[in-house]
Formats: sequence, structure tokens, C-alpha cells
Amino acid sequence: MQLSAPIYVLKRRAKLLARDIEIALHKALDKVAIEEGFQSWSHLVSSAANESPARNIMSRLEPGDLALIGARPGHGKTLLGLELAAKASQLHRKGYFFTLDYHERDIADRFSTMGIDPSSITKSMVIDTSDGVSADYVVSRVKAETEPALIVVDYLQFLDQKRTNPSLDDQIKSLQRYVIASGAICVLISQIDRSFDLKGKSMPDISDVRLPNPLDLSGFRKLFFLHDGKIRFDQAA
Repeated sequence: MQLSAPIYVLKRRAKLLARDIEIALHKALDKVAIEEGFQSWSHLVSSAANESPARNIMSRLEPGDLALIGARPGHGKTLLGLELAAKASQLHRKGYFFTLDYHERDIADRFSTMGIDPSSITKSMVIDTSDGVSADYVVSRVKAETEPALIVVDYLQFLDQKRTNPSLDDQIKSLQRYVIASGAICVLISQIDRSFDLKGKSMPDISDVRLPNPLDLSGFRKLFFLHDGKIRFDQAA
């Protein structure tokens, strides 16, 4: 069944509805889903799963990949990253989601809006909200496991916040060396510079990645950009 708008737009609609008529968000989500012809929000999400960008991305990921997912705020990049980590088992891997932007309660809320029971997911993947997340931290945490990893880091620019951390360029090179040596897959979520909104382009690209400090983006084998429910794929030369 064709949705009238991308899921992230429908979710926004539900949040406004919940505020306007003063009902719980989950009830507003169900109401929006029913208007779209589904029994509930979870039914809508599961029915749309085959169209999820996550399936597109996972079909392209290979051992040793360092990949980037970029989008402007509100276009679903964090939800997509969570979905990738949650479905890592489909690639016979263990999922890791490292975030400097959200707390565990925020992540549980996001799983709920995806129609996924947070308790069932957190048993099969690692969610790390430590303030100490950096490339070295990620590598040390994952190296202790014997199972191949699919790592998602939320997000690229936050790795550069602490002065005690190596430069962002050094951290990306460290992650690149690790995934190549170990066969892990690492996906970094990235902000897109707000100047993109003024360029009149239909989709962001590598030139729109926000870089507060110098970074050689050629280390990313694969780049995915989201906008208005669409996805663009670029591969390193």
C-alpha cells in the first residue's frame, strides 16, 4: 500500500496531532496509520519495511566497509542507523550503536515509533551512550568480541568535540584501518551543512557534509544521502 508521505513526515504529523488534541504519541501514531489504511502504526511500519532504505544499504555493505550516511535534521538518519544496527544479524553480525547525541530512553522511544519492542532489540545488539565515545573507544569495545561487527556511530561531527581526542581525520583513519583488518563494517551518521538548503539541489552529496575541521572523506568506501524519503548512493572511486 502506497503511503501518502514518507514515514518521517507521517511521524511529524502524528507529533503535531498529539500536541494539538492532547493525546499520547502512540495513539496519535495509530490514528495517522489508520488514516493511511493500516490497522496500527506498527502495522504501517512493518508493511513499509520492504521499502526501507535500510534494506537498500545493507544489500550494498561488505566486510571492511567504512560508510557514511548523511542527511539534514528530520530526514531519518538516526532511525536508519538504529535500524541497521538492529538488523545486523541479517548479515550474520552483531550490531553496535554508539551515540553521543541520545540517551537510552531516547533510543527506546525511537524503536517504539518504528514499531519495534525496545526490550527485544537491546538483547541482540549493543547500545552505548558513553560520553567517552571516540574511534579508539569504539575499536576497544568491539575488539573484545569474536562475532563480526556492524558498527553505527551517531554521529561523525561529535567525535571531534573533545580536545583530548585525536583529530577527526586521525580517528577516521583509525576506524578505516580497523574495519579493513578485521572485516568489520562501520557506518558513521553525518550532519549535512545547512547551506545545502539554499543550493536548490534535490539531494545532498559529499560536498555538503559538514566539516568543522579538515577531514579526508576519501576514506569512506560508500556514501549514502537521504532527503525527502529518497536515498542517493555514491561509491569511492
